[in-house]
Amino acid sequence: MNSEKIVKYSTTNTYTTLNKLNTNTKNVWLVFHGMGYLSKYFARYFEKLDPTENFVIVPQAPSKYYIGPKFKHVGASWLTKENTIEDTKNILNYVDAVWEAEKPTQKHRFIVLGYSQGVSIAMRWLASRKMICDELVLHSGGIPKELGTEDFNYLPENCNVTYLYGDADEYITEARETEETLKGNAIFGNKLSVLVFKGTHEVHTKFIQELAQTY
Repeated sequence: MNSEKIVKYSTTNTYTTLNKLNTNTKNVWLVFHGMGYLSKYFARYFEKLDPTENFVIVPQAPSKYYIGPKFKHVGASWLTKENTIEDTKNILNYVDAVWEAEKPTQKHRFIVLGYSQGVSIAMRWLASRKMICDELVLHSGGIPKELGTEDFNYLPENCNVTYLYGDADEYITEARETEETLKGNAIFGNKLSVLVFKGTHEVHTKFIQELAQTY
């Protein structure tokens, strides 16, 4: 008979930042990439933001793997259906460490964005740590099944939540089901806005740029 056991050990992981925190910083972003990305490449979607006003923190999913037919490029994944509970604990502890290393000492507009698979990490981190943000962007991803209205009751009324996805998204069925779940369960109540843009399963950079300029 074989037995699956658990061992505890220390590990390290990278993350990416874009621009520098300064006295002119207005927006602090914590953004979670989707499956198949690396943080250093996902950061490129935010490069057009005003560098003096936007400081972007991009955690790195821990499970890296080769992608593409020639196995030349590397991507990463946050979670799978295997050992999800323990892996989630490890990832959230990692996000805690990233935030502790980079969090501002002064008050700034705090924007949390999750894209695709990153939506689940953003939501789990906020809900488990009761972190307050000014803007929560759920971009083209699904809601973790274990989360409900009670997990986000702590968010203040002035926290804006946006769920957005493309009208030609390859995962349009999942996106629409997520929209209906958000509305039907009233997870975010009046805080929620839904935006459907013309496009596929892609990062909506125009929305990101517009959000950065909305104070």
